[in-house]
Amino acid sequence: MFSCSEKKIAVEEPEQKPAITILILPFRDIKPEKVETVAAGIKKIYPNVKVLEVIDFPENAYYRERNRYRADSTIKFLNSRTREGFVTIGLTSKDISATKGKIKDFGIMGLGYRPGKACVASSFRLSRENSDEQFYKIAIHELGHTQGLPHCPEKMCFMRDAEGKNPTNEETDFCKKCKTFLISKNWKFSSI
Repeated sequence: MFSCSEKKIAVEEPEQKPAITILILPFRDIKPEKVETVAAGIKKIYPNVKVLEVIDFPENAYYRERNRYRADSTIKFLNSRTREGFVTIGLTSKDISATKGKIKDFGIMGLGYRPGKACVASSFRLSRENSDEQFYKIAIHELGHTQGLPHCPEKMCFMRDAEGKNPTNEETDFCKKCKTFLISKNWKFSSI
């Protein structure tokens, strides 16, 4: 007959990282009410949020040939201003772009380091009928990237790849897998 050993094995709890502070940095072009709406939405799932004073876009981000702003230059600028323990999301209504494959200047709705300390979201490409809800979804998608989340294959998940379109009206929530990941990063959800 065999029996289990009385020897106790220590089970290590996963290391809980300290909560970050999300800094919302509005660029001068964005309407204050858009900033307030996005901030209120983020605070519902991540209460440690601070809205900063408006600033001008970094001059080096302007792409004259297409009258757009380069998202990669913008998040590089935001990253350089963000200390450890913080994540900065820039909010704008300007047209932003990034290089995608062979396309040097592909128009996008947002971009974020994964993982990282900076991201940017733009309301420029959103539908008019529910642009506030769409803008919030773009913002939390980019914040999800800063936490380390990749694009998600679930079509209803906020982390899905836009694939050059605006799928925000189809997105309903983070999927269970993405939510569980964000909970491990101190995000708060009322239920899974």
